[in-house]
Amino acid sequence: MDAHAYCQQKAAAAGSSFYYSFRFLPADRRRAITAFYAFCREVDDIADECHDPVVARAKLAWWRDEVARLYDGEPDHPVTRALVEAITAYRLPRDAFEQIIDGMEMDLGHVRYPDFKTLNLYCHRVAGVVGEVSALIFGVSERATLKYANRLGLAFQLTNIVRDVGEDARRDRIYLPLDELARFGVDPDDLRRARMSDGFRALMTFQYQRAVRTYDEALALLPPVDRPAQRPGLIMAAIYRALLEEIRRDGFQVLDRRTALTPLRKLWLAWRTWVLG
Repeated sequence: MDAHAYCQQKAAAAGSSFYYSFRFLPADRRRAITAFYAFCREVDDIADECHDPVVARAKLAWWRDEVARLYDGEPDHPVTRALVEAITAYRLPRDAFEQIIDGMEMDLGHVRYPDFKTLNLYCHRVAGVVGEVSALIFGVSERATLKYANRLGLAFQLTNIVRDVGEDARRDRIYLPLDELARFGVDPDDLRRARMSDGFRALMTFQYQRAVRTYDEALALLPPVDRPAQRPGLIMAAIYRALLEEIRRDGFQVLDRRTALTPLRKLWLAWRTWVLG
């Protein structure tokens, strides 16, 4: 299979909201971001689907070596072959790919974060850096745009954490800071057993407010000159903020269900954001 066709298939199969933001890009940038997204899916799938940490670490080590081969001009995998032109055309830093793999390694085994400062490092690696690379592909003329993209990536990750609380807890992963659970009187076992309480709703309201604040901080950092180029990220922001609001309106029913927007609504939000800029 052609390398770009492989990446396209990987992106479409994931069914992610990111896919909707790619649709309006010029062909060359669309190929690049799709290849980068496919890379993120490949390494994320290892952390999510490989239940033996030793095997998972070995697979991630292979991807570290593959990133080295990519930057040496000798990649083996369809995803990295598809990325060859992009890393030169958009000056994508090797360190970014390595940091993303570092973040995936943090997901192996028993996942707990004592406070938000510790969680923030994980979010930076798996989402903030992803935002920066994506922004480079979309087009950057001001350095502040990378700060915007990193902050927006954090907002997306905070939204994912809110959405996936119950699902993650059942996989023995708790991304809500433990000191915040204690502050609101929520035991980690409450998450695994889907026990709703006033304390849990207050905890989730706190997480929601942090995420909203992070979106606002990100958008305030985006220089007007780069706003047209960064419309794919703005599409993602529109979709993710709509999802976050849906979760809030549903009373944070995230312990035993997964809230999602319909494909039609995502497409409408994407079109509206692209047209309005």
